[in-house]
Amino acid sequence: MALQLGDTVPDFTQESSEGTISFHEWAGDSWVVLFSHPADYTPVCTTELGTVANLKPEFDKRNVKVLALSVDDVESHKGWINDINETQKTTVNYPILADPDRKVADLYGMLHPNSLTNLTVRSVFIIDPNKKLRLTITYPASTGRNFDEILRVIDSLQLTDNYQVATPANWKDGEDCVVVPSIPTEEAKQKFPKGVTEVKPYLRMTPQPNK
Repeated sequence: MALQLGDTVPDFTQESSEGTISFHEWAGDSWVVLFSHPADYTPVCTTELGTVANLKPEFDKRNVKVLALSVDDVESHKGWINDINETQKTTVNYPILADPDRKVADLYGMLHPNSLTNLTVRSVFIIDPNKKLRLTITYPASTGRNFDEILRVIDSLQLTDNYQVATPANWKDGEDCVVVPSIPTEEAKQKFPKGVTEVKPYLRMTPQPNK
């Protein structure tokens, strides 16, 4: 059964480029972005791992830990990390899980036989501090992931968990939000003192409440 949004994600203990990781314990009270790769020394993934290393301060700011996964072993990962650091002008500053036995890949449904036999597809999982799955995206091998979009989704999730708003199409942190339909307009005006604009009775906008 594939993991569904809202499910508690499976725990596991696995080796990584930074030692043994017991996943739930390692995650602690942080958000986690877990992202998988088909193999070491693959070109698109090399650019992705470098991008994530450069963005790590942005993930840290949001209380997010990042964790990559590839089916190769730790020694292979260490050699690949040297290449990533060299070619992407960065320092990989987060762990890469070694999953040669495909244990984690099986737990998280990362093996798609119609796409890549025996290799993990390029999936992203956003997991909240309660270990609940909040987002999953699977990319084709030819398309590099957009980690700015992943940060945008985290901003939205963290905002909407704490305020009765949703975020509209293409929303970015600091922009107006949608008032959730369950709040009557008069109540919304009390709840959101910065103002509520009623575009339609079901479509009400308000400035981002935590800005």
